[in-house]
Amino acid sequence: MSESKPRSYKAQKVLERMGKKLNRQIAGSMVACVHCGMCTDSCHYVLANPDDPTYAPAYKGDKIRKLFKRHFDWTGRVLPWWVKAGSVFTDEELEELKDTVFGKCTNCRRCSMNCPMGVDLATFNRMARGLLVSVGVMPEGVSVVSKDQWELGNQMGVLKEDYLETLEWMEEELQDDLDDPNIKIPVDETDCEVVYSINPREVKYDPRSIADAAKIFHFAGESWTMPSECWDMTNFGLFSGDDDLGGSVARRLYEKAEDLRGKKLVISECGHGYRSTRCEGPNWGQYDVPFEMESSVLTMLRYVKEGRIKVDKTRNTEPMTFHDSCNNARSCGLTEEPRELLNLVATDFREMYPNRAENYCCTGGGGAMSMSEYTPRRLKSAKIKADQLKATGAKVVVTSCHNCVDGLADLIRHYELDMEVTQLVNLVAKALVVDEKVSVPAEAPVEVAPEKAPALAGRTIVVADDEPDQVLLLSTVFEDHGATVFAATNGDEALELARAHKPDLLTLDLAMPGKEAGEVFEMIRKDPELDHLKVCIVTGRPELRKTIYDRSVAPPEGYLDKPVTEESLMLNVRKVLELSHDDG
Repeated sequence: MSESKPRSYKAQKVLERMGKKLNRQIAGSMVACVHCGMCTDSCHYVLANPDDPTYAPAYKGDKIRKLFKRHFDWTGRVLPWWVKAGSVFTDEELEELKDTVFGKCTNCRRCSMNCPMGVDLATFNRMARGLLVSVGVMPEGVSVVSKDQWELGNQMGVLKEDYLETLEWMEEELQDDLDDPNIKIPVDETDCEVVYSINPREVKYDPRSIADAAKIFHFAGESWTMPSECWDMTNFGLFSGDDDLGGSVARRLYEKAEDLRGKKLVISECGHGYRSTRCEGPNWGQYDVPFEMESSVLTMLRYVKEGRIKVDKTRNTEPMTFHDSCNNARSCGLTEEPRELLNLVATDFREMYPNRAENYCCTGGGGAMSMSEYTPRRLKSAKIKADQLKATGAKVVVTSCHNCVDGLADLIRHYELDMEVTQLVNLVAKALVVDEKVSVPAEAPVEVAPEKAPALAGRTIVVADDEPDQVLLLSTVFEDHGATVFAATNGDEALELARAHKPDLLTLDLAMPGKEAGEVFEMIRKDPELDHLKVCIVTGRPELRKTIYDRSVAPPEGYLDKPVTEESLMLNVRKVLELSHDDG
C-alpha cells in the first residue's frame, strides 16, 4: 500500500513488524471495541485523572488500533475516514505513542476483565511496546534493565560473585540465628526435588526473604537447591514486549533446571515472574518444559497442610490485608491459595475491596518502577490504591509479588499511610514452630549478655543527596545506628567532606546539581587519600547507572534504588562495610 507522505525508517519498520506480530487474539481485540465506555471506570489512571480523556483505555487502544485499521483491516483501506484509520510517519509520532503505551498503562488487564466484548488492551499494548523497542524507542530505564538481563542474565545486573556471596551470608545468618550449623542454602546440587528460582530484588534489596525460604525448606525436610547461574525467574520481556528477550531469559532458567535434573521448579513470590516463567515463557522460548513449575505460595501451603511444617498464627497478630498482584490474579488465577495460607499464619486478615481479579493495580506493574520519567503520574494515579488500602484499617499489606512490594511501599510513603508491606514467605517463616534442641534447666544461672554497641558505632558516613527528605531519612537511620553523619547537597560538597573527614562510607545520589556524580565518583576512586572509602549509590534514576559503571575504575561497593527502607538500607550497608549480623 502506498502513502504519499514520506515515512521515517523507524516508522516503516514498526509497521512492517506489526504485520508479523498480529494474531487472532490481537486482531480480535482490534476490531471488537464498540466504545461503550465500560472499561473507563475500571482504570486507576482514569479514576485519578477524571478530566483527562487520554487515560481512557478505549482512547489508548485507538492510538494502536488506527494503525491496524489503516494497514491491515479492509475497513481502513476502503473507508479510512469512517473507521478513524490512521498511520504513523515520523519519529516524533513514535515518541507520542511511547508516552501512551509505556507511560499511561501498566498492562494490569483490569479493563480487559470488564470489557463485554473481550477486548484485551494489555495484550496489544504489550505488542505496541515491542514494536517500539525493536526500533529503539523506549524509556531509558527499560533500555537499562533489558540490557542487564540480556548481558548479565538478570534484570538488576547482579554479578555471580555477589549473588553467591549473598547466599553464603544468609546461610551464616541462619546458622547463627538458629544455632544450627546444619542449615544450608545448597547451590547446584543435582537430582533434588526442588530447584528454587528467585527475583534479583531479593539478592539486592531483600536477602532476608532468601533466608526465610531456606528456613522453611530446611524444616520441611525438602531436598532442594538454588542454581549458581541462570537463577532469575523474572523476565523483562513481559514488560518491554520483546519476545526475543522473553524467550532467551526463559530458556536459560529451564535449561539450568534441566541440567540440575530437578523434579520441580519453585518460583518465589513474584507476579510477573510466575506468569512469565510458568505461563508465557514456554511459548516465547519454544521450549517443551519437562518438569513441574509452581509458585512458592503453593509449596508453602502444601507444607502446612501436609504437616511438614508447623505454624503458630499467634505470632502474626497485626491487622493485615492482602493485595492481589495483577499478574497472579487476573492473568494466572492465583487468588484463593494465598488467602488460605495467610489465614493459617495470621490472626487478623481483612479483605480490601474490590479484590481478587477486580483488585486495583499497585501502580508499579508493567515495568513502571523502572520508568522514572513517569513517576509523578504513577504516584498521582496511586491515590486510588492508597484509598483502598486505608479503608481496610490494616497495619500490614501482604502481597505475593516483589514488584508490588516496591509499588506499594512507594505509594504508602507518598500518601503517608500507617502501613508496612510484607510477603507470605516472611509471615510463614515468622510463624514457623521450631522444636527446641536443648531445654535449659530452670535452676541454671542465666547470664546477662553485655549490651551490644550500635551497628555503626565509630563509623563516619557522608550522605550526598539534594533531596532534603532523603538526606533526613538516611542521616536518621545512620545516626540511630551509631554513626557520625555529614550531609552534602552536591558533588563538590561531597568531595570536600570526604577529604576533610575521611569517612568509612559515602552514599551518592546520581542526580544532583553541580559536578556530575560520575565525575565525582571517579575523582574519589583516583584520590590516594580516599582509597579506603566505600561508596554506595542511592538513586531514583537507575537509567544513570552507566555514568558510574562505564568508567575505568573499580565499581561502587553498593547500589540501592529509591525508595529505600531502613531495613534495605542497613542490610546493604552491613554488606558494604562487611559487618556481621551480630555487629550491633
